[in-house]
Amino acid sequence: MGQWRVLVTGGAGYIGSILVEYLLQMNCIVTVIDNFMFKQNSLNHLCENKNLKIVNGDIRNPEHIGPLLRNADIIIPLAALVGAPLCNKDVVGADTTNKEAVFWMLDRISKEQRIIMPTTNSAYGTSSEICTEESPLNPISKYAIDKVAVEEVLMQRENSISYRLATVFGMSPRMRTDLLVNDLTYRAVNDGCVVIFEGHFKRNYIHVRDVCEAFLHAIYQFEEMKGNIYNVGLSSANVSKLELCEIIKKHVPNFTIVEGDIKKDPDQRNYIVSNDKLEATGWYPHFTLDDGVEELLRGYTYLKNNIHGNV
Repeated sequence: MGQWRVLVTGGAGYIGSILVEYLLQMNCIVTVIDNFMFKQNSLNHLCENKNLKIVNGDIRNPEHIGPLLRNADIIIPLAALVGAPLCNKDVVGADTTNKEAVFWMLDRISKEQRIIMPTTNSAYGTSSEICTEESPLNPISKYAIDKVAVEEVLMQRENSISYRLATVFGMSPRMRTDLLVNDLTYRAVNDGCVVIFEGHFKRNYIHVRDVCEAFLHAIYQFEEMKGNIYNVGLSSANVSKLELCEIIKKHVPNFTIVEGDIKKDPDQRNYIVSNDKLEATGWYPHFTLDDGVEELLRGYTYLKNNIHGNV
């Protein structure tokens, strides 16, 4: 394939605003559709590139998304209401964006077109075993349940890859301070303390730029990787909430961590994830949790408000 034509839905979001820049550096012709619901200006610095087209539209509107689908070699559907709190707050929006619009797109994409779909490893729910791509799924939140439903349909078509993403961290032009590493580092800097409940709960993490590199890797290795599901995470970062706080405390020594039985997380995620399958294809992450915390600390010297979340 020559110069790839890539459609990125939600391309002005937390992951997309970095991924689009990477794709342009690959000399791809990139089309972004985003509804700019957070009033972000995260693609401003890329508008000089003539290979970029930006559509201010909604993937739920066939008139917006239909013509864009027909002209794409590769589709990366990032557009979603992400995370349990936002999906619980807007159930109708979550249904129509995370499921119905994606099903509509899948019905209309030809078998020759390639799809690299982000799903979530929160689908593992609570597990006492190390979770591989073959492990049973136990999605708890609406966000995870909907992603599992989409993945089932996705893997029935040709030329598809599903990436079960770990919890993402790091700075982005469309910042999110509600993600756990980002949130706890923000609290360490601005509050100096945090109260942790269910501190023993573990999950996996991954830097936002490593996620973008994983998408590029899938484009280059598509023929070898297609038809498969891959966990995308940092293998050294299967850590509990308390362990994560201690990592942050190494960089912010006056950070006070208090354990409290103050509430119960409605999304009872607690699992360890294996990323061996993706690593066996030649992809490896570059950023550790310590790298991410240091980056966030640099970013939080000027980011002094908490409006950069999803809710």
